[in-house]
Amino acid sequence: MRLAYHVLDVFTRQRFGGNPLAVVLDAEALDSARMQTIAREFNLSETVFVLPPQNKAHTARVRIFSTASELPFAGHPTVGTAALLAQLRAPSGSGQDSALVVLEEVVGPVRVGVNLSGGAPFAEFDAPRLPQERKGAPPVDDLAAALGLIPAEIGFENHRPTLFDAGNCFTFVPVASLEAIGKARVSPQHWAPVASTSGAFLYCRETAHTGSAFHARMFAPHNGMPEDPATGSAVAAFAGIVHRFDEVTDGAHKRVIEQGLEMGRPSLIDLSLTVENGALTSVRIGGHAVRVAEGEIEV
Repeated sequence: MRLAYHVLDVFTRQRFGGNPLAVVLDAEALDSARMQTIAREFNLSETVFVLPPQNKAHTARVRIFSTASELPFAGHPTVGTAALLAQLRAPSGSGQDSALVVLEEVVGPVRVGVNLSGGAPFAEFDAPRLPQERKGAPPVDDLAAALGLIPAEIGFENHRPTLFDAGNCFTFVPVASLEAIGKARVSPQHWAPVASTSGAFLYCRETAHTGSAFHARMFAPHNGMPEDPATGSAVAAFAGIVHRFDEVTDGAHKRVIEQGLEMGRPSLIDLSLTVENGALTSVRIGGHAVRVAEGEIEV
């Protein structure tokens, strides 16, 4: 049996930047073990398998696999799959420039708005859950050892290490400078304090691009990702960081997160959040996606 697949670069307008993603279509005949095997064969940070929706009002059911395991939710697979399905399903020659895609993920239905005009499609989704802080952030000394930093390089202003969850839980590590975050490296023998979460999301206020609000890196070797070039699910949870430590006022706010520069895969992730009466009420994650390759895989 042969199934069609597409490869996209996500959170970028340019091919060979951003975070690569494989999307396998019409995958309902595959069981979980076969999907995991195919994800390992593609050897990308995530592979998506598209199935018929359980609710006919939705666009598709999707299952997301890293090279190591199935994920309940992930950001760049959501953006990339929605952009692809919107492109494939737009009537030829219709001039349709927008679409609403609803993806059934393990975490629940995720609504994605897609703008098809202007070259690379732009997709933006509502975070399936608002960020929640979790207890148990590792001590600074342990994080420094795990990341090849010194304790004085962790933390800036009022930011300190925390755990936040918006579908996937991450260890958020504020780093004092762009220079310090650039030299961070995983120390496998000291990684255990971070391994209970989806990964370590490092961020600093200094940026390489003037339009960015934060510079970020994400490490998750225990989940098969030594480093990830763009992590939308972490940025969804990062809204909790912005709300808590930056003390944003009521209203709508936007931040652009740059990631992947150290890997040679520059990525830009749009984070939009709304605050009402001091409470975080909505979070949206957006980015562009470009198709790079397509073909068939023998399964």
